[in-house]
Amino acid sequence: MGQCICTTLNSMKPLAFSILRLLSADEFLSGAAIAQTLGVSRASVSNALRNVDEVGLTVQKVQGRGYRLLGPVQWLGQDIILKHLGDEANNFNLAVLDTIDSTNSFLLRETANGLDSGNLKIRAAAAELQTIGRGRRGRQWHSGLGDGLAFSLSWRFQQGAGFLSGLSLAIGVAIIRALESSGIEGAVLKWPNDVMFNFCKLAGILIELQGDMLGPTVAVIGVGMNLKLSNNVQARIDQGATDVFSISGEMPDRNKLLAALLINLASALREFEQKGFVPFKGEWMDRHACASKAVILRLADGTGQQGMVSGVADDGSLLLQTAAGIRSYSGGEITLCRMA
Repeated sequence: MGQCICTTLNSMKPLAFSILRLLSADEFLSGAAIAQTLGVSRASVSNALRNVDEVGLTVQKVQGRGYRLLGPVQWLGQDIILKHLGDEANNFNLAVLDTIDSTNSFLLRETANGLDSGNLKIRAAAAELQTIGRGRRGRQWHSGLGDGLAFSLSWRFQQGAGFLSGLSLAIGVAIIRALESSGIEGAVLKWPNDVMFNFCKLAGILIELQGDMLGPTVAVIGVGMNLKLSNNVQARIDQGATDVFSISGEMPDRNKLLAALLINLASALREFEQKGFVPFKGEWMDRHACASKAVILRLADGTGQQGMVSGVADDGSLLLQTAAGIRSYSGGEITLCRMA
């Protein structure tokens, strides 16, 4: 997914989540009341709330009054998400986790252990907080608690990995569809797996595969999306990043938006399974941020190729007009020449 921060946040303990769910931005709650409700000591309450600023939250503590959040947290709820999924709800096996190393890793472990349910139900996992969210090229993706979406879903293709070329581009189209259906306009796509706004990253995609060369293949598709980044988290990101709040002026309903994303992703995966990338090609090219622009393509071996973007092929590979003619590239990372 490719959004990088400079430090790795420590995993929050379950007690911290329990306390934070009791707190609100409207009124104070005493340490004694929290301790009594949760059956712990007041010292445990105080210790559990240390360093929550690292995950983008600020807990105000006032002597004699107790604790409160300086901003509300909109928690993910499995039942709420399933309700928003409507008729699609029965097609999902959804886990909502407080904290996990990575939702992709979580589903990959299930696949390795034979726990995935194939396409009888779509296995999906969403986390309030990822501690080691992974992106492309060894980068780390992480947002603060409640200020983004981090989720993955797995899909079992009967085809081999070669058929899945272009899948990340189709997923990008599905994300744009979900955003627009939620009233969030203006997002574009950057080859091969970024969702952008004003050349700043809004969301990233990471696809990891398990299976045989000839199939079947399980694709675990991870999506990280910024909704309203705190100043603390924003300062740690080492590249241009934006969020939905900056685009629309309001914080979206996290549960409703996640449901919209899952619905559109499921629809796209069904279509991709039958027809590959071709049905998505025109829509993707209409949304490409670098269409007909001069770019530098950074390749995995460290070399670069400069050229003009000529679109994408039917398999999703990048078509680049170079001094030697149009060439096709299946991997790499593009940068606008004016930004290089």
